[in-house]
Amino acid sequence: MTNWEERRHLVKIANMYYNDNWTQEQIAKKFSVSRPVISKALQKAKQIGIIKVFINDKTFHTVKLEEKLEEKYNLNDVLIVPSSDQSVEMTTHAVAKAGANYLSKNMKEIKSLGISWGETLTALVKEYPFEMRENVKIVPLEGGMGTKKVDIHANQLAYELSNRMGGTCTYLYAPAIVESKELYERLIGMEDIELVLNECKNVDMALIGIGNPYHNSTLETLGYIQNEEKDLMREKGVVGDLGFRFFDESGSPLTDILDKQVIGISLNSLKQINKVVAVVSGVNKVDSLRAALKGKFIDVLITDQKTASMLDKFE
Repeated sequence: MTNWEERRHLVKIANMYYNDNWTQEQIAKKFSVSRPVISKALQKAKQIGIIKVFINDKTFHTVKLEEKLEEKYNLNDVLIVPSSDQSVEMTTHAVAKAGANYLSKNMKEIKSLGISWGETLTALVKEYPFEMRENVKIVPLEGGMGTKKVDIHANQLAYELSNRMGGTCTYLYAPAIVESKELYERLIGMEDIELVLNECKNVDMALIGIGNPYHNSTLETLGYIQNEEKDLMREKGVVGDLGFRFFDESGSPLTDILDKQVIGISLNSLKQINKVVAVVSGVNKVDSLRAALKGKFIDVLITDQKTASMLDKFE
């Protein structure tokens, strides 16, 4: 309990600090005490309710949501982009831009960066500023030879991002998904492909997107999966994919779905990478994203507010 005289003293200090913009040092000099005494007085004024801090900014709620998701899914960092009335295209662009800014600010210790494929990552690369990072190597996390949507393939994104960074890149000269297990075994045994796949496992950071094979699926657009494959996926419990590697609602890899036909990093190897950054846009990916988080494949999440809000509602 505090008496009237002490409360009056605390109020006076609080008023000088918050309303009159005095520094703690100036207040200390006025009362002939040390600065730590003033600091403790302000802290006590908060504890007993004299000082109540209100944050007046529209980003406050997204910051609180970021903190909740960090704790809920044990993430290193979460970045949420406001998306209240934006179109799908505008939201994707905003998330991609936020991803590019985050990447640019967190490249200090990075010497090798793995990149996956997809529309959102393509938008991110286009937003990335031109810099000089000559010591950085960009590595595609999976193959991607083909004639459809070549601009969103991992090889192309590795090339484009290395140009913007002024660094170097490698290429994985193989399809993302091959026709048979026999061809798969032959390709991964080739020296050049084996070398790049080993580089994938040892990158300092991985940049990934998340796919939902049932809703607005780029995999379907590219012809990698048809209705027949989708029916099989439903039977097996597939809820999403990371670089053509499928997983169920608990985040467990489903190795009997095209696994021995995919030329790229495995989910178990992805999990071993020191920092995996997922850039995800769109509420149609909430179930897939939640499963990927439960599987602990992700360390940093960059997404839009609607997707994050839906993610927060899950128990």
